[in-house]
Amino acid sequence: MEEKEDAEELNIDEKTKLLQESSISLLLEDYDAIFSDFDPRPYSQRSVSDDFLSESKKAVKDKFPNKIELKLLINEKVRNSSTEIIIKKRLKEHFKDHLHKHKKNMKKIINQGISFVIAGVLLMFLATYILFKSEDASLVTSFLIVFLEPGGWFLFWEGLDLVIFEAKKKKPDLEFYKKMSKCEISFLSY
Repeated sequence: MEEKEDAEELNIDEKTKLLQESSISLLLEDYDAIFSDFDPRPYSQRSVSDDFLSESKKAVKDKFPNKIELKLLINEKVRNSSTEIIIKKRLKEHFKDHLHKHKKNMKKIINQGISFVIAGVLLMFLATYILFKSEDASLVTSFLIVFLEPGGWFLFWEGLDLVIFEAKKKKPDLEFYKKMSKCEISFLSY
């Protein structure tokens, strides 16, 4: 019986810890803090503020759960439930759009890198083939070797750089938008 109580207590502690790990709270003066000051459009169309995104990225950075809860704390005097519904929809839309753009960009970088690697290998193979088949060291043969070998190496290494390092640079933004596109947004009073 005592083991069951310990297991339940542990379960409650794990749930509490998970909730703390998955919850992000941001304190806002008003709804405009979420959006760009330079965008006069209604909330349903406004651009999300760089400051808001920056603070969200900092808060999400160390969160591992797939499902994050974004709690936006706002003064009770300025709260409006119909406005909050519009803002939630706009934020979800923003996060999903940017996730799609970042996925597309990542795919483009990786495909371009793979194309460069393949082109580089083909150029190096062509240079090797010319050297292998060429019986004389003519000006044209020498020029082709001098032209193809460095070009092949350049494309090969640039392609690997794109696939390995450029993709790695873009991954944090992709992960951020992946988490935020799945997040549950709620407004709370303070």
